[in-house]
Amino acid sequence: TGAGGRAAAPASSSLSVFPLSVFPLSVFPSPPQGARRLRLDAELREALREAPGRCLPYAVIQGAVRSAKETLSSQFVEGCQGVVQRLTLQEHKMVWNRTTHLWNDCEKIIHQRTNTAPFDLVPLEDGADVSVRVMKPLEASELSLETVYEKFHPSIQSFTDVIGHYISGERPKGIQETEQMLKVGTTLTGVGELVLDNNTIKLQPPKQGMQYYLSSLDFDDLLQKQESSVRLWKILTVVFGLATCAILFFLLRKQYRHQREKRRLKQMQDEFRQAQERLVREGSAESGETLKNACAVCLSNTKACVFLECGHVCSCNECYRALPEPKKCPICRQAISRVVPLYNS
Repeated sequence: TGAGGRAAAPASSSLSVFPLSVFPLSVFPSPPQGARRLRLDAELREALREAPGRCLPYAVIQGAVRSAKETLSSQFVEGCQGVVQRLTLQEHKMVWNRTTHLWNDCEKIIHQRTNTAPFDLVPLEDGADVSVRVMKPLEASELSLETVYEKFHPSIQSFTDVIGHYISGERPKGIQETEQMLKVGTTLTGVGELVLDNNTIKLQPPKQGMQYYLSSLDFDDLLQKQESSVRLWKILTVVFGLATCAILFFLLRKQYRHQREKRRLKQMQDEFRQAQERLVREGSAESGETLKNACAVCLSNTKACVFLECGHVCSCNECYRALPEPKKCPICRQAISRVVPLYNS
């Protein structure tokens, strides 16, 4: 994190600092036309007087930190003075992971306070009577504070506490106390807007969405760091883009195969239904003809005999022989005197 507990800007957004290749995503701000690199000397004031509105929208300046008024003294280190001070209390504990069944380290900031004092950037070489007042340093990215004091206070636990921690799934390890400072005399590289206000030169956050930087690295190292970050994000973007395209291709292919199989099954069902309807129609015609010549008693065999004297043709030989004595016609109930065989051709 940067000064004031503010998280440092991601490497992708830092692309707007330098006129480099543009990261091919609309989420990143457009890069500026270029950051003008200036020397912190007597000619700086003249350059600002000649600039439109006495302002350089985006410039690079490098100098040493000097307190403008009072300085901040370290609470733990004698003789250590600075202009930005951050005091942090961080809790360390072990948390039981119910998925992996392991104890994992967990850190949590329980208190953090940041103090600042007005400061200037002055030339690294003696002799030049010029300074640049740094405005809103806590809004800058890449401001690395030096850790001047760090102490870990382990937790003292009783047997009852240990049992309670195993039951609750949280086991405290201790509290870490840290003090970080931006010391007087530290060399800083500032990237931002330079303004000549009356007779004071100010470095402040730039407008139009460009990034504000206060870094302990020099300009070339800072530039190289941003280029490395941009290359990394480009590689990740290409990798994730290819992975997304591959996943989308397989999903579309799977959907196409599913639709094709669905159409094939529907076609088979239609063909089966049509064949079934055709068989039903043919079977109905055949069964109608069969029922027309079927025996009136069993309805399965064909008619095979004529009863006299009534003349009805309504029975097969088996059903005729099965009629009780005295045999009578099943249709008209007249006595059967004799039977004449029926031959169907």
